Amino acid sequence: MSRSTAARVRALSAAFSRVRTRSAVPSRAPVLCAAALLALAPATSAQAHQARPERGPRAPKEFVALRDVDPTILQEIRYITPHNFTGRRVDGYRQPVCLLTRPAALALHRVQRGLLRRGYTLKVYDCYRPKRAVAAFVKWGEDLSDQRMKREFYPQVDKSRLFDDGYIAEKSGHSRGSTMDLTVVRLPPVPTRPYVPGERLVPCHAPKGQRFPDNSIDMGTGFDCMDTLSHTLDPRVRGKQRANRTLLKSAMERAGFVNLPQEWWHYTYQPEPFPDRYFDFPVSYRSVHRH
Repeated sequence: MSRSTAARVRALSAAFSRVRTRSAVPSRAPVLCAAALLALAPATSAQAHQARPERGPRAPKEFVALRDVDPTILQEIRYITPHNFTGRRVDGYRQPVCLLTRPAALALHRVQRGLLRRGYTLKVYDCYRPKRAVAAFVKWGEDLSDQRMKREFYPQVDKSRLFDDGYIAEKSGHSRGSTMDLTVVRLPPVPTRPYVPGERLVPCHAPKGQRFPDNSIDMGTGFDCMDTLSHTLDPRVRGKQRANRTLLKSAMERAGFVNLPQEWWHYTYQPEPFPDRYFDFPVSYRSVHRH
């Protein structure tokens, strides 16, 4: 972590600490929370914009960058990093940015406003996903020899079963632009440390203190855990973990989102602006910024 980033993190933590101690003026808390989260946004945006401009298809005008709608929502776009079930950066991800249709982004903003008042923030792992990325998942799934990330992401499932069990598919609702993978983080957020390729992997269903560190509240499994324990209402998930899943589910459903029952992190805004179209423009600011 650079000195400048560390300084911003310290400032962020101090701001949220002040929010917690000012119980006499609770109405100011969401404003202070949003301001503190914004303190980290410029650095992230600047880093994202440093990528070399590229040519390629652009998104329809109905798509936006989530940061332009709500810069307080944390973004940890996993597929631009090797910390995902394929073990490599996924084709089509050029910048760590969440792109969504505008109605989905506005609805997510409403969810965020409610969670900020309760001392939480949303964090997205993935949003719009180009068709080429889905094709890369299919190609990876067909290569049974590549199991470098099995111990973390599908420790109890034979890779030959990933298609039949529904973990990998030839089409994804993410490619329509109104689906996202996300979680909830308690304020103030502690940055997630970078994944180091080749590091020892821990099963995604292990206790939170043992699996890869994530600043998410404990949902019972890690993100993209290919296991029945990831089913949102799996009866084995109880206590605080169950309550945390319910917190996310209730907040999202009130704003018009529908959960995929097999994945606690997966939500789609309805009605979708593009219910039958699957896009392939790259994940980058350039795809939605015309100038």
